[in-house]
Amino acid sequence: MSADRRRGMWPAIGGAIAALVLGIATTVLLAATGAFHSATPTAAWRAPGARCSAPGLPGHVVDVTAGDMGTGMMSGGPGGYGMRMMRLALQPSTVPAGVISLRVFNTGSLAHEVVILPLPSGHGAGERPTGPDGKVNEAGSLGEASRGCAAGAGDGIAPGAIAWTRLPLPPGRYELVCNFPGHYLAGMYAELDVTSR
Repeated sequence: MSADRRRGMWPAIGGAIAALVLGIATTVLLAATGAFHSATPTAAWRAPGARCSAPGLPGHVVDVTAGDMGTGMMSGGPGGYGMRMMRLALQPSTVPAGVISLRVFNTGSLAHEVVILPLPSGHGAGERPTGPDGKVNEAGSLGEASRGCAAGAGDGIAPGAIAWTRLPLPPGRYELVCNFPGHYLAGMYAELDVTSR
């Protein structure tokens, strides 16, 4: 292998190492915050390193982690992001019908949001078409968490901030998406399954 070819491999190796470090850091963060437990908290909740805390939330609490690889993950796609370098992770991903509280923690370096959409029968998460702006159609949205350090809709959840929303959900399949330009195409979607009681 020539020296030029070996030098060309370093960016790919660096990207793989960065992805591994992000995965390990996210797992440690989720374990440290108790996100792997499904018990509903009764008091305010604050993730380590978070700039704010969420109040005690009613109903079944779903912790949503929004993460990205940062501004160094630019590519030529809509919104400038690619290769599934962003994600939404849910814990738990299945809850009984009723009042559902989504508690979103942005562990990434970019602003994010979480929009709740019904998932059409026969479709899976990540299969929605996007427009030229790199966004999905939000028609039929049931709510969103996009107001940093507060509940409901806003201008986005800043890095290190928490947002939340509460909504009644009947049994069904739902898709949680970040609908900032290009984020859906980069992997920011997850399925939430709501079962009958």
